[in-house]
Amino acid sequence: MAELGEPAKIKNYIFFEVEILDPKTKGQLCFLDKVEPHATIGEIKCLFHKVYPQWYPSRQALKLDPKGKALKDDEILQNLPVGTTATLYFKDLGPQVGWTMVFLSEYAGPLFIYLLFYFRLPYIYRHKHAFTSSPYPAVTLACVCHSIHYIKRLVETIFVHRFSHGTMPLRNIVRNCLYYWGFAAWLAYYINHPLYTPPYYGNKQVNYALAMFVICQAGNFSINLTLNNLRSDGSKARKIPYPTKNPFTWLFFFVSCPNYTYEAGAWFSFTIMTQCVPVGLFTLIGFIQMTIWAKGKHYTYIREFKEYPDLRMPIIPFLL
Repeated sequence: MAELGEPAKIKNYIFFEVEILDPKTKGQLCFLDKVEPHATIGEIKCLFHKVYPQWYPSRQALKLDPKGKALKDDEILQNLPVGTTATLYFKDLGPQVGWTMVFLSEYAGPLFIYLLFYFRLPYIYRHKHAFTSSPYPAVTLACVCHSIHYIKRLVETIFVHRFSHGTMPLRNIVRNCLYYWGFAAWLAYYINHPLYTPPYYGNKQVNYALAMFVICQAGNFSINLTLNNLRSDGSKARKIPYPTKNPFTWLFFFVSCPNYTYEAGAWFSFTIMTQCVPVGLFTLIGFIQMTIWAKGKHYTYIREFKEYPDLRMPIIPFLL
């Protein structure tokens, strides 16, 4: 007979016990007996889901400490710093939405909202301007560039991107859509306004900005394909991305997240092309957010890989 405090043994096979508690009350929500030592957190979530059907696995966060970080689904029970009875704390993450649906919602909105302003549908501007078109080529080019940008994002969402996490909280998609849709309407309103005037340096400014925009879009797409190929085997393990024969990927020599570098460059060129204050503000906010993401990924690479290239910076070569 096994003594108290020892794992249960059946035919020389060791099983663990898992106790899942409410982090606030410390009350027991579930007790799982005879859990295999090689069971992953994801499998434990599935067992918990059988007891509480309303909390499907992607809605659960299991922690070793009520204020600690959530355990990853691929972490193995016997490798955790727990005793014979593993005590885990449960957090309800709320209703979840798949990342593909998140991105489709975020990117489809700006695409169609911008076109409403470009074609000057009734009730947006004065009635006499309904269904009219702007005489300036910069306005049409801006519409084409904006549409291509979001069409590219939609295509990448469906065919290119691989997501480390399957879902995100429903409340976040509402916030993100308000951000993308709201800014799309704001900048579209001014760019397509009947009183809009072209950039100060005219076609020369527009054409140079257009060339930069096309280069940045091609670069961003190339980087996303390269990152996709890192996980072509279906693995979710993090790997160091390296430049390929594609010249657009050579930015990997200097930065950890060239996809953000190209993205920022595309919106900077769009700002120059339109010479519009709302676009500049959207570019600035986006650059700040992408810099935060790039720094986080950069320092994660440094922590995980001792051989990580020293020359790389998070987002701007030799600077940031």
